[in-house]
Amino acid sequence: MRRLASRSRRTAAAALVVLAGATALSAALGAPAGAATDCTRNGCVDVVAVGGLIDRVEADFIEEQVQRSNATPGATAVLLQLDSAGAAVDDATVDRLARVITGSKVPVSVWIGPSGATARGAAAQLVQLATNTGISPGSDIGNAGEQVVSPQVAGRLFTGRAAVARTQVLDARQAVKAGVVDRFSPTIGDHIVALDGVRTKTVDKGEERRTVPVTVIRFSKLPLLTQLFHTVASPSVAYLLLTVALGLLLFEFFTAGVGVAGVIGAVCLVLGAYGVAELPHRTWALALMLLAMVGFGIDVQTGVPRLWTIIAMVGFAVGSVLLFTDYRPSWLALAAGLVGMGVSMFSGMPAMVRTRFATPTVGREWMVGEEGEAVTAVDPEGTVRIKGALWRALTNRATPVPAGDPVRVAAIDGLVLEVEPLEGAAMDYREMRDRRKGGDPDPVAADADELP
Repeated sequence: MRRLASRSRRTAAAALVVLAGATALSAALGAPAGAATDCTRNGCVDVVAVGGLIDRVEADFIEEQVQRSNATPGATAVLLQLDSAGAAVDDATVDRLARVITGSKVPVSVWIGPSGATARGAAAQLVQLATNTGISPGSDIGNAGEQVVSPQVAGRLFTGRAAVARTQVLDARQAVKAGVVDRFSPTIGDHIVALDGVRTKTVDKGEERRTVPVTVIRFSKLPLLTQLFHTVASPSVAYLLLTVALGLLLFEFFTAGVGVAGVIGAVCLVLGAYGVAELPHRTWALALMLLAMVGFGIDVQTGVPRLWTIIAMVGFAVGSVLLFTDYRPSWLALAAGLVGMGVSMFSGMPAMVRTRFATPTVGREWMVGEEGEAVTAVDPEGTVRIKGALWRALTNRATPVPAGDPVRVAAIDGLVLEVEPLEGAAMDYREMRDRRKGGDPDPVAADADELP
């Protein structure tokens, strides 16, 4: 007990050290570059990276950075570098963020970039609130949907030619032509130098002359730990974390004590649950995924996947596809989760239970009399397949079973099946032993007694 307590204290101390170090690193990485720079001389542009779905973490971060810029003497502009497929927060939070943008004393600009970025849903509506906007090549904007920003805050959005962006996705050229964004800005530098109030100068780089900002550029991004929670609040990551957690915790249920799988599963469950809670989801679909684990567990304990495994797999697949309402995991994430769970429950977990954690014959009496086939020659040992599962097998030496021939389960000895051919099975030692216990004479001994 003393040793256990001492180990627990050391583990707790190490955890505190790691947490303190991670917090310090988070603060260091999250501190905006140039935070201590004097902006009163040439001004400052605060560039705020906004990536992924706009959740509570991202919305609070944008609000904090806009307020920080408003409190900085000499601040010239706030630039949101946007790449978002929409918002995972309620309309009230979007409306609050809209008020922050429209009520900012420092102009708020939006640049959709770098190349390949997008602005859709509520994120596209926030673009319309900026004082000036730009978009990079290869990026797009659209599918804004019904306006969630209060008209009292921003009036009607996407009017006139820009109305097409409510239902369609426009590429960079189309967005500029329709007036959805103000200009085409290939790089963030091109967008910054075009902002009102930004001081610039012309420099020669080889044979090329370029305009560069003299105004201080301060880049801000989410702190490390905050970025972690923002990342898990994406559909694909949240779904995969939840799937891994359920699989590992079910595995841990069939092991003795708490191991690495249980600890990792618990961590994944906490992060996955946070991600699911932050995203619009269906509670019944989540419950269906949890109930599927019960179905898997019923068959896993027998060591052979049967009807419950099939029912649970169907339920888990339905719950996976319908878990999120507005933003679904990518097809790659869904395929990885479903294939991984299927392989684990139809093959990996039953094999693990059979070879390591099963108890002799408990719950497997139904297998006696079942028929299958010999995967390898059973002479007297080999491998057979019963109900799609592979088992070690023994047979009477007098009746070896060639590979591919049908077999019947005669008995179970621990984790080994005792099998016999469907036809021509010989009387084996079990029958002779049973006869001796029942008082029947041993035919071999009787013959020996009759010898002169």
